[in-house]
Amino acid sequence: MSYSNGASFPEVALLVGTRKGAFVLSGNAARKKWELSEVYCRGGDVYHFVQDGRNGGTVYAAVNYMIWGAEIHISHDLGENWLTAETPPKFADREGETLNRIWHIKPGRASEPGVLYASADPASLFRSDDGGVNWAEIRSIADHPTREHWFPGMGGLCMHSIALDDQNPARMWVGISAAGVYGTGDGGESWKPLNKGVRADFIPDEEDLEFGQCPHKLLSHPATEGLLYQQNHCGTYRSDDGGLSWVDITDGLPSRFGLALALHPRDPRTLYVLPEDNAIEKGEVGGEFRIVSGNMFRVFRSRNGGADWEALTNGLPQRNAYLHSMREGMATDSLDPCGVYVGTTNGQIFYSRNEGDSWELLIDNLPPINSVEVAQF
Repeated sequence: MSYSNGASFPEVALLVGTRKGAFVLSGNAARKKWELSEVYCRGGDVYHFVQDGRNGGTVYAAVNYMIWGAEIHISHDLGENWLTAETPPKFADREGETLNRIWHIKPGRASEPGVLYASADPASLFRSDDGGVNWAEIRSIADHPTREHWFPGMGGLCMHSIALDDQNPARMWVGISAAGVYGTGDGGESWKPLNKGVRADFIPDEEDLEFGQCPHKLLSHPATEGLLYQQNHCGTYRSDDGGLSWVDITDGLPSRFGLALALHPRDPRTLYVLPEDNAIEKGEVGGEFRIVSGNMFRVFRSRNGGADWEALTNGLPQRNAYLHSMREGMATDSLDPCGVYVGTTNGQIFYSRNEGDSWELLIDNLPPINSVEVAQF
């Protein structure tokens, strides 16, 4: 595969969305040397920047501009040239409602070429059938009977995660803050809340809520049908039955709170999380305190689906680490051993070339990082 000028694509690339634009970091399979691109989508708040692996060099960016609003930008040559969606996600028939931000872009399954999904704030889901050129809303989730009871988290009333069942094209899931996980088994005709066993500590005197939870990141694993993981405002959870029930796997982590979550590409029982502290000291004025737990940058890995956890610290700052990662801030590649990448709002990317056993600083001084994804060729 190559750019329009004939140059070959890198073997592996990091797609980095920041508050000031998007960047591509190009590397080879050894992952030792990286080359930084120019800034793309300059000045845009890029919430998500992702490759469509079905189409090689095609990448999509969810770009939110202060003046022009929310847009989807498309490049078919890894950022060398860009197009803008002709009909971006927008509300066609919702009087008085405006789409605030596009949060996430999810390429469809291999069995549905040209299909992509996007999610936004206020909580809404969109689909494109022509490679991202034109988008239309899937109204069934926005019209759900529980919608009037959904309430915004710190990031607004955002639908931030889309998870697909690769074996069943009629089944998918979304994560909404703060409404919970919702799933469909009929291609989006109908949806139901799937939050059994998930805590909502911020709602006083409420237990076993059907909805109202605050997932922060939701992922499915393509190797195991019905296997889901979520990093939640109130813990880390696993579902083995497509979201019908959730197992609390927080025990062994220093905090119930966190945003970032990543899965091993081949082993469905291996996952990575970055716990953070969220408590506000008594009398403190301002927002929540979201910093890695104990001011120590520790990525936690489980190799048995969350039954046990180990802190991965070799090469990561363990003192005065006032660092924070967003929900799209962690990713893995599919090389062997797999690489793990974590971006921070301080503009750093830490990475491991050996599944988390040891870490290095890949780059520093980028704008605050919203998302990190891997592209491979």
